[in-house]
Amino acid sequence: MARTSASQPPPRSRPADEADLRDEVGSRKKRLDLFHFVPFRLNRLAAEVSSALSSEYEARYGLDIPEWRVLATLGFRNGACSAQYIAHCTRTHKSTISRAVSALMEREVVERVENEDDRREFRLQLTKKGEMLYEELIPRLLRKEQEILSCLSAQERRDLGRLLGKVEKSLELVQTSEEADAKDAY
Repeated sequence: MARTSASQPPPRSRPADEADLRDEVGSRKKRLDLFHFVPFRLNRLAAEVSSALSSEYEARYGLDIPEWRVLATLGFRNGACSAQYIAHCTRTHKSTISRAVSALMEREVVERVENEDDRREFRLQLTKKGEMLYEELIPRLLRKEQEILSCLSAQERRDLGRLLGKVEKSLELVQTSEEADAKDAY
């Protein structure tokens, strides 16, 4: 057994230095402030905007949010598309889209058409009634959008659009129907 000299104290655990203590105290104090956490803020903002818009189409037209998403997606497209495309485009679960499509078909707002490329698959499109509903609703929603954004200057609106586009691009989100069609993403 090795002897320790009288001048050397026996080995002990190393005392924490000041930096270690600061890091430990700092990590204990770190908390997630949801009101400054961008994902939370975006989610909350999206929910509020969606709710504000739904007041335009729910009471007057009897549409819920998923039904509106189906109508809106089919309305801005140039041709028929799949329910899967709508689910991907709107980031809505496919079963929710399926229920919305069924409700809209029952109301004769949406119809199924045969896919010319694959006769086993059906695509969706607006009926004449659906097109009229879409055309009537769009100006109301655009006015509501303007109300919501009225707190921003014209430059701030452009900046917001540009910044949202950058975040969408960084997350590799398709941003236009033309881009989706070109990439066959949906």
